[in-house]
Amino acid sequence: MATKRTMVDKVLDEMSPLEVSAKSMFGEYGLYHRGRNFALICDNTLFIKVTAPGAKLAGRVATGPPYPGAKPAFKISPAKRREHDWLMQLIEVTCEALPKPTKK
Repeated sequence: MATKRTMVDKVLDEMSPLEVSAKSMFGEYGLYHRGRNFALICDNTLFIKVTAPGAKLAGRVATGPPYPGAKPAFKISPAKRREHDWLMQLIEVTCEALPKPTKK
């Protein structure tokens, strides 16, 4: 099932004031902050990449693959998305832990 754009807009709104952009990928969406792909929205569910600092902050958050064959990621429930400060911190520590984008 492809993700609906209304879901993407809702998630981006929940991540405000961070500058997060979404790129369409095969009916799903990749999320980017400071040039780093830190999350996916697949089947109308937000998945944030697992990093060591993110795991410390996330606590007891379910993990699962966003699509078959993918690495497990944090599966962020609608209730956790509403915890604005927690979500902002998770995005920041995750992006900081990811490699800097390379110039082409």
